[in-house]
Amino acid sequence: MSDEELYAMCIWVDADACPGAIKDVLYKTAKRMDIEVVLVANQPMHIPRSDLIHLITVPHGADVADDKIVEMMQVGDIVVTSDIPLAARVVEKSGIAIGHRGEVFDDNTVHSRLAARNMMDQLRSAGVETSGPSPLGQKDVQIFANALDRTLTQCFRKGIQ
Repeated sequence: MSDEELYAMCIWVDADACPGAIKDVLYKTAKRMDIEVVLVANQPMHIPRSDLIHLITVPHGADVADDKIVEMMQVGDIVVTSDIPLAARVVEKSGIAIGHRGEVFDDNTVHSRLAARNMMDQLRSAGVETSGPSPLGQKDVQIFANALDRTLTQCFRKGIQ
């Protein structure tokens, strides 16, 4: 058996900005589907006691958690993040990026979202006031949970796990 055949898929979480309701969905998914969830953060946080749920704490600094996730993830892993540049890096490395609102990013969608993000940054730099995302609601959490389940089901059907 090759190393690839022995490799079990992992869900990586950009944990510093991940809403608690999304983390709760991930904890339940880890238990229900027997899949490892690794949270990466630059500050300590409480996680449930489980052999399937782990926390990696990295030093403070721009993109340190993102760099650690990209370094450690494998092809086919899932990364949960609202950070579009991180999602783009994950997709480039043949991972699957899912946003907190259930967006599953692929090569086309992540680059269009990255372009939109960059345009909004330019507008803000020019002094234009822009609104941020609306607060995460229960409907958003359900959309995320459904997208995660669909993605995991597709991965298991392809034989990744």
